[in-house]
Amino acid sequence: MSTVIYPSPIFGPVHSRRLGVSLGINLLPADGKFCTFDCIYCECGYNREHRPKQKLPAREEVREALENRLIKMKEEGTAPDVLTFAGNGEPTAHPHFPEIIDDTLALRDRYFPDAKVSVLSNSTFIHRPQVFAALNKVDNNILKLDTVDIDYIRKVDRPTGAYEVDRIIEGLRAFKGNLIIQTMFLKGKTDEGEDVDNTSDTYVLPWLEAVKKISPRQVMIYTIDRETPDKALQKASHEELDRIVALLKEAGINAGASY
Repeated sequence: MSTVIYPSPIFGPVHSRRLGVSLGINLLPADGKFCTFDCIYCECGYNREHRPKQKLPAREEVREALENRLIKMKEEGTAPDVLTFAGNGEPTAHPHFPEIIDDTLALRDRYFPDAKVSVLSNSTFIHRPQVFAALNKVDNNILKLDTVDIDYIRKVDRPTGAYEVDRIIEGLRAFKGNLIIQTMFLKGKTDEGEDVDNTSDTYVLPWLEAVKKISPRQVMIYTIDRETPDKALQKASHEELDRIVALLKEAGINAGASY
């Protein structure tokens, strides 16, 4: 099985389909995955097959590694479009996530003030006041909502703890528009043969109503791009993604698709 386990705490820069030249910040161990979801489409593989033995990188380790990389990029004349918190799991799970955000913003302002700071999160810790406050500080607060169907969430996103859709939606609404919703659309089947197509109106229309309530400043929809743990998954088509984008725009929501 081909998986992507990222270096820690800094990786890249890489070219992101959605964000441009992205310098990655991985707050999880470099030898495995640490996540509150266990998505069947995750490029990092299943949680059980990549349990880390190393510790989370310390705040100071992250700050020093990031500053060193930014200094090197400055010397090379390579400017990042974005500094992106992503990697081997859920970045907001780090106990010093808020402080690391403050460090990152300060370093960004010092070395590349035109770069954006982005966080890719599955939304499971947005109810923690300090996490909520930190996410409100970044340029691109990108939060996941794949569907509002809890059975689908349990089948595809597979939360490792309690997950209440209504509570997540209320937490997303609390950002008062200062967020970007990120949604994965895909087709095919699980390894157990269960259908996972969420491109039909059965899934799209209730999700669209939730997005309207949340009122994000943007919605990013995308489909699988790399090898997935479940092998029978399929990409959503350009036409299917374009249809969903059109529905969002008809509702007055800024939206785009990555194919």
